[in-house]
Amino acid sequence: MSDMLRAPAEVKYADELDWLESVDTGPKPFSWRLSPRMVRLFILGSERADGLDRQIPQKWFGDRSFVERAIVTLASDRGLLLIGDPGTGKSWLAELLAAAICRNSTLVVQGTAGTTEDHIKYSWNVSMVIARGQSRESMIPSPIMTAMEQGVIGRFEELTRSTSDVQDALISILSEKYVSIPELDRDSIVFAKPGFSIIATANSRDRGVNDLSSALKRRFNFVRIPVVTNKRSEAEIVRFRTEELLRRHHIDLDVPPTLLDILLQSFADLRAAAASAASDDEKLESALSTAEQIGVLEDAILHSQFFGDRALRPEILAGSLMGSLARRSPEDLAILNKYLHGVVEPRAKQDGGDWAGFLDGGRQAIASLS
Repeated sequence: MSDMLRAPAEVKYADELDWLESVDTGPKPFSWRLSPRMVRLFILGSERADGLDRQIPQKWFGDRSFVERAIVTLASDRGLLLIGDPGTGKSWLAELLAAAICRNSTLVVQGTAGTTEDHIKYSWNVSMVIARGQSRESMIPSPIMTAMEQGVIGRFEELTRSTSDVQDALISILSEKYVSIPELDRDSIVFAKPGFSIIATANSRDRGVNDLSSALKRRFNFVRIPVVTNKRSEAEIVRFRTEELLRRHHIDLDVPPTLLDILLQSFADLRAAAASAASDDEKLESALSTAEQIGVLEDAILHSQFFGDRALRPEILAGSLMGSLARRSPEDLAILNKYLHGVVEPRAKQDGGDWAGFLDGGRQAIASLS
């Protein structure tokens, strides 16, 4: 795992998954590696009432009902569509579900405007076709077809980014559970084995890019993942992800609680301002998601390690926040400058401390970006 920049969940948590599988006595649908109860426990963490000899940490922070509905959907062999704003943890939840159910979360198709039917069905090794003709050996199965053959979970990221032709091809796979290969005389159909399903994600902000047809919607169960608005839950997510970053970079640093509070409060303030804005020009282009908070904190920590005195300071945090959120010039800069003068400056005068340093760092960053 040390040779991987980012290990998939089934590798990262292999020891946990092995242990859970060894003590799991619950009924398992199809060829699942864990029972639905253990899948939920792996994702949401264990509690004392679970009666386990080992504590399992929480990995996804959100409403328990969303996870349970997702698990039940996959146990029924229907497709699962996780939909929500950017940064709500859709892809991470999909990865954890696939890792727990079949120990393989890497059978992924990334939806883009350039995604074709070949990406969800199959293509050909041209040199082998020229040398030996079309055969199963010269065929290159897509991640979705591989998932069908193995009876495991396939993932489709950003479904609404793909074109209607690709979405229509997916309808056939979800409804018929097989793929025809007309180029072959023998073995011309690949049937899905029990346990095959698809977890797709869609960004609610992409509505109107390539809307899903009613036929495709009927073949998915929808689970809408809301933006995390609870400050305590959001703090847990940011802290969890930050600890992972620190371990990956072998950084020995405790994030001061006051600076984490400043980061959370800043995003809460900016979200409130965006909600009350009269037009899009008065809103930051950023979605102000939890994932972006993590990115700001990661940037500040690494900047402190490489170019500071290895202590996270409010000035560096402010610089990272301004640099990450100022995507349009001059619109975003004007919004951030207004926030500094209208919200942060009065708070710095009243409370002083780290808010004063945050104000100074924000002003310097705005000046350098202007």
